[in-house]
Amino acid sequence: MKPQGIHILIIDDDEINNFIAGKLIKKVQENTVVNTCLNGLDGINYVKSKIDSDDFPDIIFLDINMPVMNGWEFLDLYSDLTSKIKKEVTINMLSSSVYNEDIEKAKIYPSVNKFISKPLTIEKIQNLFDGLKITQ
Repeated sequence: MKPQGIHILIIDDDEINNFIAGKLIKKVQENTVVNTCLNGLDGINYVKSKIDSDDFPDIIFLDINMPVMNGWEFLDLYSDLTSKIKKEVTINMLSSSVYNEDIEKAKIYPSVNKFISKPLTIEKIQNLFDGLKITQ
């Protein structure tokens, strides 16, 4: 058990979605710290700033379509950092995309755990946490 909780990063350009997702995550898993970034560039900079920190994200929820830098571009840069990351991180694509190409493309990235269709719900979050066996 980590006293500081589970660290979650949501990278999505929809501030309302981020707010709601953060509230839902805390309902399912109370001992969480949720941070948000509004595009992939802010997300990759956040990740870089936390590489040697105890509060590096345990879970990342990543949207695909965002301004400045999209989710795919984030994943490409993130893959260059994986050798420096000292913990196991679960990245989940969180998207409103219904295109099979996006779902299949997500499977190409070894860092992606699953593709979750928006909206994020308590059931989807619970299933994710159950699958990861994360404890408070």
